[in-house]
Amino acid sequence: MIPSFLEGSMAGMFELFSDADASFRFRLTAPDGTVMALSKPFPDKRAAVAGIAAVREYAGTGFVTEVPAPKPQPSRGPSVALAFRSRAASRRQQILARWQQPLKPGSVADFPAW
Repeated sequence: MIPSFLEGSMAGMFELFSDADASFRFRLTAPDGTVMALSKPFPDKRAAVAGIAAVREYAGTGFVTEVPAPKPQPSRGPSVALAFRSRAASRRQQILARWQQPLKPGSVADFPAW
């Protein structure tokens, strides 16, 4: 709940609270109540307040950088390897079967001897 003296203000608010693990955390909320950031757990209230001070200091002077998404790694599971291996094996079998067929008279490979 936003205190009446802060209503109409454009500033966000830090809310300090104790979580289920009895650690202290804080969240930064927008004027409409949207949670914009949630802190890590702190062992005591003093450390959480120091964390709020650090966020205030660094947020005002921080640069905005874009972190690219990690490139997806190709799947190296056995199912993919087996699929390629069986496809390559069947292709090899097709090629060998063609080469083992007898040549038809008049085909390209049927040329006169020199």
